[in-house]
Amino acid sequence: MPNRTTTLRLLVAAAAILSFWLNGLPSALGWDFEQLQQLLISRFGQERVALLREWQHVVSDGRNLSENDKLKRVNDFFNRRIAFDDDISIWGQSDYWATPIELIGQGRGDCEDYSIAKYYSLLELGIPINKLRLVYVKAAQNSLGTTIQIAHMVLAYYPTPTADPIILDNLNPNLVPASQRRDLLPIFSFNGAGLWMGTGNTSSKSNLSRWQDLQARARAEGFQ
Repeated sequence: MPNRTTTLRLLVAAAAILSFWLNGLPSALGWDFEQLQQLLISRFGQERVALLREWQHVVSDGRNLSENDKLKRVNDFFNRRIAFDDDISIWGQSDYWATPIELIGQGRGDCEDYSIAKYYSLLELGIPINKLRLVYVKAAQNSLGTTIQIAHMVLAYYPTPTADPIILDNLNPNLVPASQRRDLLPIFSFNGAGLWMGTGNTSSKSNLSRWQDLQARARAEGFQ
């Protein structure tokens, strides 16, 4: 029986291979940060403008870096500058996937919000969509001396379709291969190409619908 690490790699590898065939070109979105700033102010006020500008520098100053350096730059920014909080506290909802501008506007978010913002940021930095996967996982956590499984999301980066992916995560800030993340049990993965890879459980459709809704809201804000 495969262990968790093997399952994580196998689950997303097939999706990565197919998406390489379908989406081989890098993305160059060209965000309009002045427009994003106006949107931010209209919805959240002036408080987070400085954070938005920091994010702009992360993107604009990182375009000529290697892909590995881009990963580190983006991962570090969100892990350090965004506070972790749950959706009930932030949005008054049990499960809300925030757009990048909503995450910046609140200055706090949960694991989905971190992963989504990192995903869009790396696309803007020119990393091809076929190298990125949002992966819904169960993460092993210690609680009062007992190991429990919590719902969690991470971002996976594939240098090549069959490579051991690098995991970008807010629980573990280090960029490490999936083979070293034995605490993660994958459930399904996806990206903006619409490729769906999952276990077939009933929760999958609900979460895919939530991703489609998130993408529509992000497009309306200027994220393609």
